[in-house]
Amino acid sequence: MELCKDTFMKMNDGQRIPVVGFGTYAPDTVPKSKCEEAVKVAIEVGYCHIDGAYLYENEEEVGRAIREKIADGTVKREDIFYTGKLWSTFNAPEMVQSALEKSLKSLQFDYIDLYIIHTPLSLKPGDDLYPVDGNGKLIFDNVDLCATWEAMEACKDAGLVKSIGVSNFNRRQLEMILNKPGLKYKPVCNQVECHPYLNQRKLLEFCKSKNIVLVAFSALGSHRDERWVDQSTPLLLEDPVLNALAKKYNRSPALVAMRYQLQRGVVVLAKSFTRKHIEDNFKVFDFQLAEEDMKAIDSLNQNLRYDPCQEFLDHPEYPFADDY
Repeated sequence: MELCKDTFMKMNDGQRIPVVGFGTYAPDTVPKSKCEEAVKVAIEVGYCHIDGAYLYENEEEVGRAIREKIADGTVKREDIFYTGKLWSTFNAPEMVQSALEKSLKSLQFDYIDLYIIHTPLSLKPGDDLYPVDGNGKLIFDNVDLCATWEAMEACKDAGLVKSIGVSNFNRRQLEMILNKPGLKYKPVCNQVECHPYLNQRKLLEFCKSKNIVLVAFSALGSHRDERWVDQSTPLLLEDPVLNALAKKYNRSPALVAMRYQLQRGVVVLAKSFTRKHIEDNFKVFDFQLAEEDMKAIDSLNQNLRYDPCQEFLDHPEYPFADDY
């Protein structure tokens, strides 16, 4: 499988998604200015796919970084593929467009290239990103996700977004959208946690069969934020198999993990705040893994989810209880 730096995957609506994206999530400990700088570096290095979200609370900084690189002639707006996400407190259909417009305003963009439902786990509408009751338990909302999807379709028809998709959906939830009476647009993608310890083989096969692109987040393991991630879980990038292959190909374990995804037909997101890592991660196009090495990485799967969203376990739309 030959891949070069300007490689795109064609989505089911005819638009193209760059196969490598730059993630912009940062823990609270990272200053927003650092994220802004990182996005500028990523664009200078050659990333044109920038993955953001309302939840990350840094769309203003990300938008400013992109606009600066447009203003200085590094890229044009049409070269940039920006993904935004509808947060769970806005899943109610009547709130979808205003949530999107908030993101557009923060970014100072006229349109977003790809807008996705961040999770199927709807939360009580309001200003709190994680609304909780007196006992500190999340307050869920019961939303018909098919109605949410219709509101997403209306945003596409209004020209506010070019493509629409989902994130953290399982097969059953994808089928619910795909089988919806009067479906106008299929989801173009499903963005999920995906790495050698959670390779999502069944979900990937299903998505391919429906012409839905699988986008991998936490492709290098995880940021290991103590709020979400069990600190006793193994570090993916310390895996002996990945490290042996890194030696064999004279590449970093991170590059081997990313290359693995590209050769499976998965769009891969990577994030870093240091120029060296941002540059290194973009060298994923310069080598190819042999078939037996792909199989060796396949065998690392242990269905280990770094972020199982434990606090949502009782939610009626909790996606991770199903097989896939």
